[in-house]
Amino acid sequence: MTMVSLNGESYRSRIGLVADSPNFPAAWEQVVEKVKIADELGFDSIWLSESWGYELFTSMADLIRVTRRIKIGAGIANIYSRTPALLASTVATLDERSNGRIILGLGASGANVIEGWHGLPFEKPVQRTREYIEIIRMILRGEKLVYQGEFFQLERGFKLRFTPVRAYLPIYVAAMGPKNVEQTGALADGVLPVYWPATRWSELRRQLDRGSEQVGRPPHSALIAPFITSAILSEQADQRERQAARNAAASPLAYYIGKMGVYYAQMLSRNGYEADVQAVLEGWKQGMKSAIAAVSPELLDAVAIVGTPHEIAERVAQWETAGVDQPLLTMPAGSVDEAGAQLAALKDALPL
Repeated sequence: MTMVSLNGESYRSRIGLVADSPNFPAAWEQVVEKVKIADELGFDSIWLSESWGYELFTSMADLIRVTRRIKIGAGIANIYSRTPALLASTVATLDERSNGRIILGLGASGANVIEGWHGLPFEKPVQRTREYIEIIRMILRGEKLVYQGEFFQLERGFKLRFTPVRAYLPIYVAAMGPKNVEQTGALADGVLPVYWPATRWSELRRQLDRGSEQVGRPPHSALIAPFITSAILSEQADQRERQAARNAAASPLAYYIGKMGVYYAQMLSRNGYEADVQAVLEGWKQGMKSAIAAVSPELLDAVAIVGTPHEIAERVAQWETAGVDQPLLTMPAGSVDEAGAQLAALKDALPL
C-alpha cells in the first residue's frame, strides 16, 4: 500500500470517499465543507454522482477551487447524454484547472435515468462504453479524430484545440456484467463496482484480468475501486444505534435491488446471493420498509461496512487482502462538524 505524508504524518493513500447526492443548495454547501476536511486529512479521492441531481462537472469544478491535493472523480458520467468529444474536452479542462487531479468514471447508468430522465434509448451499453473510451483516449492523446464505430462515425479529423496536461487520464468504468467487466480489463484503468459482494472479489479480479490478457495487458492493469456503503459509529455506540445504522445502510441496497432495473439483482444472484435477492424483491411487494427488513445480515455484511472507526479499518484491511485496490467509502452523514470528527477518527484508526 502506497503511503504519503501530510504535515509529517503518514496515512493510507488509496482510500477515497463518495459524496452524497443532495437535492437542494444548502446541502451542497455541506458537501463542499466536508470535502475540504477530507482533503486536509489526506483522503485520496472524492467521487460525485449525478443521476437527476446536480450537474456533475459543475460540481467537480466547485471542488477544484476549494481543495489542493485530493483527486476528484466523476462517479459516474453516463455514456448517453454527453458525446465522447464533449466528455473529453470537459475532463481535459478540469484536469488542467486542477493540476492533474481528475479521474473520469464512465457507466451506462440505467434505463430509469437514460430513458426516464434524458429521453434517450438505453441500448448496447457495452459497445457504447468501448467507443466512448476509444474516442476519449484519441482526443486526449492529441490525435486527429477519425473514427468508425457502430454509434460514432467521425471523419473530419478535428483535434482538441489545447494540449491536455495529461495525455493519459485515468478512466474507470462502473461495470457489472461479465462482458463489460472483461472489456474494462481490456480498455480501462479501474472498475467501480457497486454492491459487488466481498466474498467474490477474486471472481471480479479474474474477469478483469481475463480482459487484460486478451489485449496483451499485464494482470492487475485495472484496479478494483468499489463504492462501499458505510456508516461510522462512535466507540460508545450501543446496540440500538448499531442496528439503526445497519438499517440505514440496508435502505439504499434494498432500493438498488428492487428499483434500479434488474442489473444489481442479477449481479448479486450470479455471485451467490439469489435467495437474499429474492427475499428483498418479495419484501418490495409490501413496500420499502419490508424490503429493508428483508435484507439479510449476510448480504449486508458482504456489501457494506458499518462499525466504529477501528472496526471499519479492520474490514477495509480484510477487503484489501481479498482484492480491493481503492476502497471508496460513503462520506459521513450529519453536520459538517459531526462528519469532520468521524473522518478524523477514521483516519486515525487506519493502519499506518
